[in-house]
Amino acid sequence: MAEQRLQEQEPQVHKRRVRYKGKYPRKFSEKYKELNPEKYGEAVSHVISKGNTPAGMHIPIMVEEILEVLHIQPGEQGFDGTLGYGGHTRAMLDKLQGQGHLYSGDVDAIEEAKTEARLRAAGYGADIWTPKLMNFAEIDKLAAEVGGFDFILADLGVSSMQIDNPERGFSYKAEGPLDLRLNSQAGISAAQRLKELDKESLAGMLVENADEPYAEEIARQIYNTLHKKKKPIDTTTALHEQIVEALSKVKLPPEEDGKMLVKKSSARVFQALRIDVNHEYEVLYEFMEKLPEALRTGGRAAILTFHSGEDRIVKKAFQAFHRAGIYSDVAKEVIKPSREECFRNSRAHSTKLRWAIKA
Repeated sequence: MAEQRLQEQEPQVHKRRVRYKGKYPRKFSEKYKELNPEKYGEAVSHVISKGNTPAGMHIPIMVEEILEVLHIQPGEQGFDGTLGYGGHTRAMLDKLQGQGHLYSGDVDAIEEAKTEARLRAAGYGADIWTPKLMNFAEIDKLAAEVGGFDFILADLGVSSMQIDNPERGFSYKAEGPLDLRLNSQAGISAAQRLKELDKESLAGMLVENADEPYAEEIARQIYNTLHKKKKPIDTTTALHEQIVEALSKVKLPPEEDGKMLVKKSSARVFQALRIDVNHEYEVLYEFMEKLPEALRTGGRAAILTFHSGEDRIVKKAFQAFHRAGIYSDVAKEVIKPSREECFRNSRAHSTKLRWAIKA
């Protein structure tokens, strides 16, 4: 008791807010209001109303369309393969109305812990919801443990918290380590991966993972810098500079916008490297193979994809299992976000939703 009273008497150290130059914060670490949505709800709402995603947050995409496809009923058991910020998980939990159970998986230990604390504080207890630090390709193990699922969602996008945080190295728009790993405790960084690839393999990877039209030029530039000039490429800015240098040597048609070309190629190169470092295609193939067995009879699956490579894999797997009679029905066409949602959330533009129902 004496120790407790002593602690209560100790003066609280005042923590000054983050200081930044100019009228508005620009760096991720300076956006203290956006990074504290519980305390600065009005400021965060203002950012969202302008069609932007607040730093450290993720706005779930196509929530209503997903709920319509999954047709969740109280008492059912489901699995959210990518917990992220928890937006989809929360919407599905609300549909269960306190009956049944939802499991949510994620490979990102950093964000998984934050989201669990946030949802527990919101009242979602262990009786209705269980988060799992796991790759969704391990769905067979979880299904065997808990008895299968009535509904399953897999959102294949990278969360805004990962993209916006320079320390994670997911974007060329801010200086940070060239990492790109979803699970920073496993595998190798993108910087290390670049050192391992020869010129032909790097070019092939840029084409296969992102349909990069200037793959050979970019691969040559990166390879020469690393292996001939012996210069490191270990930050997001350093890689972006290599892309700029490579494209500066390309003779463009008069109608081509050089700045826009650099922007698009940079996004594609980072996407291709992220897919490679995290083995995303291999994981998706494995998940699609295991998905039917994880679903109960009449179970529904919904998958959000964000680029053509992912969508092709999902489409072909659904169609193949449909022809085999394993799925009773699958999406004939993709479902896309509304124009209004794309206006509210610019990161929704490339999203495609496909679904399937277990026979």
